[in-house]
Amino acid sequence: MKKRQQLPVVGFLYLDYVLRFFDYSNFKGWPDKIEEVTYHWKNDKNRFIDEVKRKNIDVLVGNIPATAYETFKEIAKALPNVRFIPSIETQFCNKSKENVTLFCEKYDIAAPKTIITYDDKKADKHFKNCHYPQIVKRSYGPSNYGGYYVHKVDDYKEAKALMAEKQYKPLYSQDAIPLKDSGDIRVMLIGHKPVCAFWRYSGEGEWITNTSQGGRMSYENVPMNVLELAVKASKAAKAEYWACDIAIDEHTDEPYILECATAFAAFPYVRDWIAQYIMWDLSGGKFRLPHVPLYSWVELGKMDPSILRTLRHLYFAEYEPSADGAYWLEDKGNIKMELTEASKPSDTPPNLVPPVLEENLPDEVKGKNEPANTPIPEAKLFDIASVSLTELMTLPGMEEEVAVNIKEVVEEKNLTLFEQVSEYLSASKERILQWQTLFIK
Repeated sequence: MKKRQQLPVVGFLYLDYVLRFFDYSNFKGWPDKIEEVTYHWKNDKNRFIDEVKRKNIDVLVGNIPATAYETFKEIAKALPNVRFIPSIETQFCNKSKENVTLFCEKYDIAAPKTIITYDDKKADKHFKNCHYPQIVKRSYGPSNYGGYYVHKVDDYKEAKALMAEKQYKPLYSQDAIPLKDSGDIRVMLIGHKPVCAFWRYSGEGEWITNTSQGGRMSYENVPMNVLELAVKASKAAKAEYWACDIAIDEHTDEPYILECATAFAAFPYVRDWIAQYIMWDLSGGKFRLPHVPLYSWVELGKMDPSILRTLRHLYFAEYEPSADGAYWLEDKGNIKMELTEASKPSDTPPNLVPPVLEENLPDEVKGKNEPANTPIPEAKLFDIASVSLTELMTLPGMEEEVAVNIKEVVEEKNLTLFEQVSEYLSASKERILQWQTLFIK
């Protein structure tokens, strides 16, 4: 155990216009001041590095969006004695769908057969000879904004029309997995241990399982082989915290990784558990390791979603049951939470194309993910009284929980202006002001 004075200096890594995953309240009980360092985009690299050095920060905690990933690789090189949580290598998959596929190939992790190409002729040849249906995605950036950039094509004619309309570079197309029960499964892990998992079923007449497009959730009957695949991916990424979207082939019952990253929407209590794990790691045992039994999410899932969205500081610790209900308090598997290995640059697969710094991105790519003043797709102004969940998910940096909360508040209180909604939101002031510009006044 480290002595009190040996605790590292911790800093939150924030970026303007990007939703903050961690807050001071997540690190409940940390005895020292936690610093903040905010990256302001546009050639801010040197100032950011100087501020980290000036504040003597040992550990920077926070996710990096896709458009800043290459820049932060250089920042990390300039700060060799600073530990990034998650590490830059661990956040490789955050950058693009392309990177997710390269990651799965490097570590022999089951994923759908995928083509990634910048060559239009190769793309056309693929669609002439592939098996349908195909799932086509915009590769760049970790978020598909509620499925807005995910498309299914059933034949060559549809594929050609989509290519002409979207002109995604690179083309990223996967064999569609015939989904068991018309759903996929999201698994969240801490220290390589699943702490929350749930099915996402597509809505009636839909194929996308995203809840913002009419899908529904269920915490019941998540198969063990899905959890084991998520653990394999988490260990390969050396991730303190991690999430996977996994599909099960209805014909073979085999699981396949659809998405994986450190950037994901999480319930408030999951963020608290992650922070508890990080505090345990950084303190050498001064703080207790979270104890989250496998399948405990089944019981949590029985609670009303409105309660789960506001539930905070739910603390799980080792417990010897002595009362009714003990079955759900004991662990039901041999997957243990464990210390994450340190990462190194060789852990990440080579890129298919040379890296491009955020400052030097071409105009057609720049601003399509997280930076300031990101226009929404098909730029238009929305009416808050009639905006759909799908449209809300197209807003830059929007998360499912926030979008659902907006819809609930608007419907319950009959609000007609976004300014009236903003007081009910937990997003950063900068992000709320950005969203406000996208609605009819």
